[in-house]
Amino acid sequence: MEENQIILEKDNPTRWLIRMLKGVAVGIGAILPGLSGGVLAVIFNIYDPLLKFLGNIKKNFMANVRYFIPIGIGGVLGVVVFSVFVEKAFGQYAAQFTCLFIGFVAGTFPSLFRTAGKEGRNGGDWLTLIVSAIFILLIMMMGSAKLTQIQPSFLAWIFSGAMVGLGMIVPGMSPSNFLIYFGLYDKMAAGISAFDFSVTIPLAIGLMACVLLFAKLVNWLFGRYYSKMYHFILGMVVGSSIAIFPTTVFPSLTTAGLAESGLTLTTAILFSVIMFALGTVFSLWFSKIEDKYSRD
Repeated sequence: MEENQIILEKDNPTRWLIRMLKGVAVGIGAILPGLSGGVLAVIFNIYDPLLKFLGNIKKNFMANVRYFIPIGIGGVLGVVVFSVFVEKAFGQYAAQFTCLFIGFVAGTFPSLFRTAGKEGRNGGDWLTLIVSAIFILLIMMMGSAKLTQIQPSFLAWIFSGAMVGLGMIVPGMSPSNFLIYFGLYDKMAAGISAFDFSVTIPLAIGLMACVLLFAKLVNWLFGRYYSKMYHFILGMVVGSSIAIFPTTVFPSLTTAGLAESGLTLTTAILFSVIMFALGTVFSLWFSKIEDKYSRD
């Protein structure tokens, strides 16, 4: 997308719906353990235009607002619906539903790789990719056990919102994982699903403050170091995706994990593989739909 230009002359209900569906996926990714809303924003090609908009809000303001309205609506729907869902099906089949989203990411990895190399690829870019992948992998592995418990409070929810905001502008970072480690994730999901304003308002404050404070910096970094930044993101995507298996998927295959899900080992593995395959197939299909209606 050139500069910060959003062109809506050819906008239609199909494109509007596609943007809303992207928002739903990003919203789910923002609170789904092991995933990052920022990663899905990159995958759906809304990360760059969003950063450019937030980095220079006055430019093409109304056009940008019209473009991002369905994405925002979808994001809210994704967060709310998944918060209701998380305590039920996802609570019992966390690993399998995570596999669905890992498949979704895997199916779009080739396009991410092409995007990262759009301006060429050198040794420094490969090093950036490898280092960032190892970094996020180690961070997520070291945090696989709960670090501490934070009591819910106004400040705790602002902190939680800021973590979600970081996950939006730093692809590969999974804020939900950290919230789980701090003992806040299930309480946050319950608060959102119950429309508890003592939870949702400070969450929104923390999220918006974080995004507005750091979006301009990240936008500047992309403008100056496009290739390095995209290979950094690619590394974060690779590292965080790999880390999901030992931190989320494999524990579900232990005796304790199988008892919690009520599945046998064979069923659990088969269920996980099927969900991964469905995610991959869906992502490939969605990519074709997106290409057909792409305006970039």
